[in-house]
Amino acid sequence: MKLAKLFGTALVAISLSAPALAQQAAGGQPDQVAQLAQMVGLSEDQQKEIRGILDEMQGEIGTLREEARALQEQMQSEIKADYDEGAIREHGEDLGDVTGEIAALSTLMQARVDSVFTQEQRDELDRKMQQMRQQMQQQRQMMQQQGQ
Repeated sequence: MKLAKLFGTALVAISLSAPALAQQAAGGQPDQVAQLAQMVGLSEDQQKEIRGILDEMQGEIGTLREEARALQEQMQSEIKADYDEGAIREHGEDLGDVTGEIAALSTLMQARVDSVFTQEQRDELDRKMQQMRQQMQQQRQMMQQQGQ
C-alpha cells in the first residue's frame, strides 16, 4: 500500500480507533497531528509543517465539498415531471470535475505530508497501521461471532 494512502488511512484509523492517544484540540476534536507525532516521533518542526499543509489543503477541499454539495442539490431539484436533461447532464459533468479535483487535492495533501516524514517514520507508521488493521479485523471477527 502506498504510504500516501496509508497516511490517510492512519488519520481515519487514529480518529476512530485510538481514543487513548487522542489529545484534545481547542474544539474538542482529536488532534491528528499530535497523534501522529506520538506514533512516529515527529519533531516540532515536522508537526508545524504538517499542520500548515493540512490547514491549507483542507480549506481548499472544504470549499470544493461545498460546491459539490450545491451541485448535488441542483441535480436533485431537477427530479420533476418537466425535467431538463441538459441541465442534469451539465450538473453531472460539473460534479464529476469537482469530485475529481477533490480526489486530486486529497492525494496531493497526503503526498505533501508524506514528504515530511523520514524513512524511519514511514516504516514505523506502516508497522503501527498494520497493527491497527489487525486489531480492527479481530474486533470485527469478535463482533461477528457474538452476533451468531
